[in-house]
Amino acid sequence: MPVITLPDGSKKSFETPVTVYQIAESIGPGLVKVALAGVVDGREVDTRYVVEQDAEISILTPKDEAGLEVIRHSTAHLMAQAVKQLFPSAQVTIGPVIENGFYYDFAFERGFTPEDLEAIEARMAELAKADIEVERSVMPRDEAVKFFRELGEEYKAEIIAGIPGNEDISLYRQGDFTDLCRGPHVPSTGHIKAFKLTRLAGAYWRGDSNNEMLQRIYGTAWPDKKQLKDYLFRLEEAEKRDHRKLGRALDLFHLQEEAPGMVFWHPRGWMVYVLIQNYIRQLIGRHGYQEVNTPQLVDRSLWERSGHWEKFKEDMFTTQTENRDYAIKPMNCPCHIQIYNQGLKSYRDLPLRMAEFGSCHRNEASGTLHGIMRIRGFVQDDAHIFCTEGQILSEVSDFIDLVFHAYRDFGFDDVLLAFSTRPQKRVGDDALWDRAEAALESALQHKGLDYKVQPGEGAFYGPKIEFSLKDCLGRVWQCGTIQLDFSMPGRLGAEYVAEDGSRQTPVMIHRAILGSMERFIGVLIEHYAGKLPLWLSPVQAVVAGITDKQAERVSEIEKILKKQGLRVEADLRNEKIGFKIREHTLQRVPYMLVVGDREVEAGTVAVRTRDGEDLGSMSLTALTEKLTAEIASRGR
Repeated sequence: MPVITLPDGSKKSFETPVTVYQIAESIGPGLVKVALAGVVDGREVDTRYVVEQDAEISILTPKDEAGLEVIRHSTAHLMAQAVKQLFPSAQVTIGPVIENGFYYDFAFERGFTPEDLEAIEARMAELAKADIEVERSVMPRDEAVKFFRELGEEYKAEIIAGIPGNEDISLYRQGDFTDLCRGPHVPSTGHIKAFKLTRLAGAYWRGDSNNEMLQRIYGTAWPDKKQLKDYLFRLEEAEKRDHRKLGRALDLFHLQEEAPGMVFWHPRGWMVYVLIQNYIRQLIGRHGYQEVNTPQLVDRSLWERSGHWEKFKEDMFTTQTENRDYAIKPMNCPCHIQIYNQGLKSYRDLPLRMAEFGSCHRNEASGTLHGIMRIRGFVQDDAHIFCTEGQILSEVSDFIDLVFHAYRDFGFDDVLLAFSTRPQKRVGDDALWDRAEAALESALQHKGLDYKVQPGEGAFYGPKIEFSLKDCLGRVWQCGTIQLDFSMPGRLGAEYVAEDGSRQTPVMIHRAILGSMERFIGVLIEHYAGKLPLWLSPVQAVVAGITDKQAERVSEIEKILKKQGLRVEADLRNEKIGFKIREHTLQRVPYMLVVGDREVEAGTVAVRTRDGEDLGSMSLTALTEKLTAEIASRGR
């Protein structure tokens, strides 16, 4: 007689073993209609799963994040079933859930076309409407290999053959389609309400370029059509905001094959870069940071002592000269300790805050590179704080305030925090990790902030807090980080003289506000669709005359405004004013200052915004006051 404990603490008793479906039915008819799967003592299972003993159980519905994953995984199977019905010779391989959707890789003798996607999607709709039951079964491994080989599914057979032992393999069948899967899946295809196939791509079998090329079909799935429509709108908006397109259109930067994963900054893009860098420089200067600069190329021995050579070597660019091995630095921390170690430090010198806009290089796989969001050569707004254990709370708390202040200035108010604990690959003993994790989490609790815990996601040398921004489309970008390190200072010989005269090892706090400068600029471009706040716009205003007769006054206004510290350009081309306004609007210039005969006579300019708003005529004094006030407000 199993006793079932529900999430609210209430209990239900049953005379005989009971399925998850029956438990949902006993709770209410509304729940059983939307029940997708269950969680039994922490394990996700199908609604047909039989509970034979006491257990804690929750029912997954489309409102749950885990329930949405069940929908997406089931939609991947629905797509594979549709492909097999339409193209029987196609072989199915791997089809996981990904952020906002799913994909499935297929081996097929010809390339799929957009018309094929339409046909597949239409067949999926028919299969969903048919409300076909989805049933789980198990089969011994060797029998499963034989089963899929007989179906002509060589890739599935290879996957199963690679599973050690001859334990039972979990299979799911819906109508004429059977697939290998751990599950869980929806009870029937009718629970799949809203989906869209989005694009085609190539993918190597098992991600190895030495293997054959497969075809990947991407799709998205949502609990209902409204959520699907909202997502597709966000997808369309994201396409318009793609920083790679805007980077070219606004003449900010470019990338090219001769330097994969490296950025060529153009004058306007570099202006944005420098503005952000100077902002961070001034901000941290007010918080007691000293700026340093360290070498790009460092001998292998330092990376061995720091632990990077063992834990991070595959991501490092290395070279050799005069029988010595070197690495281009992937991060700045070991070099900062070398500066700290110059001269004996006292407890009175701590905390010591050392900052660097450090140029780093990491050997990211070419397939993972993405515009300036993920690159090989980047600059971190990096800093390291050397302090005592007793100073951790105040230093971490101060940095959290600093991060929130900076993000508000860039126009981000929605900040998510995550606390990441020790990973499997790490340096330092468990006692050190216990102290580091307790210290960092206590700082979060002291600030009264909400955060999620990410077990095993810490850096190899210490736990961390991650700061993520939510942009205008609801996308989340991880940017800032603070990491506590009890290990590396000791490995590299850092110490200080404590108040009692003993030699002690300082705690090292790694921290960054923006993370990668390049990535953060990419986030800004997409968040603002290229319409950067006035304080960050490379050109803040353009002065243009209606005819050549105003050219002298246009040049004079340009000089006056530049002397006020504004970034202004004059457009003296022999073009119609409508053409000029349209072109500079497309370039996301915040203000157009138009000068005609009337403005020359009155000593004013006609002011127009990039959003098409006509602000009327203004004196240069009034205009300067307006722009200066807007600049001072930053992104707030």
